[in-house]
Amino acid sequence: MEVALDPWESARDDSFVSFFEAEYDGLYRTLLLLVGSRSEADELAQEAMVRVYERWGQIREMGSPAGYAYTVAFNLNRRRLRHLLRWRHRFLPDLQALASTEAIDARRDVRTALLRLPIPLREAVVLTGWLELSAEEAGRILGIRAVSVRGRVHRARQLLRELLEDTDG
Repeated sequence: MEVALDPWESARDDSFVSFFEAEYDGLYRTLLLLVGSRSEADELAQEAMVRVYERWGQIREMGSPAGYAYTVAFNLNRRRLRHLLRWRHRFLPDLQALASTEAIDARRDVRTALLRLPIPLREAVVLTGWLELSAEEAGRILGIRAVSVRGRVHRARQLLRELLEDTDG
């Protein structure tokens, strides 16, 4: 009788390993666009994948396990933002003036403009523009109707145009 030396080896699920290898990079890149920080994007992507792994038995049977992973990651980011806002209001009430001046980076106009969008608009643009998901697919991930996704994308594009015009001027 052979005994596994690595306790994780017996719990290994090759279907999850394949899923992870296929989806992690795209999830990370999407989160990088969303949060603007490599370390935060990596942390969110890793945590989302851990949560998917914990429930892999049910998730692998879903129509879109990747959609579930993105939903988890977006929800983790929302929780992170709520925590940061509470911390900011408690300890740094005058940070708004500093944040607006630090956000302008001439070398990265598009990225800066994207990061200045409200989170719901940014999420819709990243899912439909970057990942090329349909409004219906993005709506399922965000928990809203497809028509709402299209509205958010429209408003986001208008704001991006305005932000980029301000940068050019």
